[in-house]
Amino acid sequence: MRRWAIGLLATLALCAAVVGAMRTSASAGTDAAKAENITLWVGFSARELKAIKSVVAEYDKKTSNVTVKVVGGIDDDKITAAIRSGNVPDVVSSFTSANVGKYCSTGAWIDLKPFLSKDKIDVNIFPKTTQYYTQYKGKRCALPMLADVYGFYYNKKMFKAAGLKGPPKTMSQLTAYAKKLTKRGSNGSIKVAGYNPFLGFYAGNAPDLSTYAPLFGAKWIDGAGKSTMAKDPAWGKILRWQKGLVDWYGYKNLQRFNAGAADEFSASHAFEIGKLAMMIDGEWRVAFIQAEHPELSYGTAPAPVDDAHPELYGAGYVNGTIIGIPKGVKHKDEAWALLKYLTTNSHALALLSNSIRNVPSTKASLNHPDIKPDPNFKTFLKLFANPNSKTSPITAAGNAYGSLIQAFTVKWQAGNAGNLQGGLKKVDKNIDAQLKQAQAGGVP
Repeated sequence: MRRWAIGLLATLALCAAVVGAMRTSASAGTDAAKAENITLWVGFSARELKAIKSVVAEYDKKTSNVTVKVVGGIDDDKITAAIRSGNVPDVVSSFTSANVGKYCSTGAWIDLKPFLSKDKIDVNIFPKTTQYYTQYKGKRCALPMLADVYGFYYNKKMFKAAGLKGPPKTMSQLTAYAKKLTKRGSNGSIKVAGYNPFLGFYAGNAPDLSTYAPLFGAKWIDGAGKSTMAKDPAWGKILRWQKGLVDWYGYKNLQRFNAGAADEFSASHAFEIGKLAMMIDGEWRVAFIQAEHPELSYGTAPAPVDDAHPELYGAGYVNGTIIGIPKGVKHKDEAWALLKYLTTNSHALALLSNSIRNVPSTKASLNHPDIKPDPNFKTFLKLFANPNSKTSPITAAGNAYGSLIQAFTVKWQAGNAGNLQGGLKKVDKNIDAQLKQAQAGGVP
């Protein structure tokens, strides 16, 4: 599973960590001493962490010379702190694929090319999108370990009661359906939200607009590496559509609804308990619903798209878990062997996909016989393969650019951003300055 939080502090700290923790590394494939125990850091927790540990336990049985300790609940701040201290785990993973630009450009994660070449692994075993977000300017310091794809969830019981035949395919349909499915109290309060457009409410409403960008065909950066928030009209269309629905609900009404909603990774998730009729969310929600509310009658589909671009229907936002070897690791051979298993072994990826319901991240694993069939999960396999599915840009500034977008969008939806075009031009200016500084080796 993935959260939308930008993690600006982790990005800022990463530059300082690499500068403050420069260490001499042994050449790829040579270890000073063989390890008996190695450590894997992952962001997963609770049920998902158990799934990771189960697959790693199977690896331990196959690899008699090493035992792997799995530590969960790791974020980019903890990874950065470990690099700064010089006391690093053997293998690390991150939910923030956009940070690969920082990890690769600064050397915080080591170059995996020598290992890939030695074992004759062609990166074309991975789909193009995952190839893109695991490298920066040709330096591949990470590999994908499962992918996340955002699609559409809808409550079938509520749809039937409202006389709706199937999921909306355009944003205008989504707006109409949201209004029809919403139930209010006598004071205008929201009892059931047809669709919650509030940026920052659950993962599908990322404040940096990443989950909406592929649905409108929006582009973050032009060929010259400049931000295009003001130049590409798609961004304005996203925000005007979003603000229109926010205003229909009432900003304060949405705030109250959000305040009363449970954490999105709890069993009282608003969609799971019938307080939300439709939402954009990641494929992992299929596993959460199965574990927490198997009685829920729901369906999945591609998310609605801009009315002017029906050809985009079937696409979605893609990112995923990246995994690499941190600078200063002592046992590279053992670290690489584990990393290779978790990212290229179709059986292991299928087992992880079955338990966590993330999308397996190699072409071969997508159709592996070990994957348990599920029509709701199958939607996301198709979205992943769609050529119009996109991810966030990989830059030297990591995903810090998203914090600049977020700073504007949270003001915009509250009605405090002023002129939309003028605000987007300012965002462009700030992002361009940030990227220029990062490319020059400065701390953004």
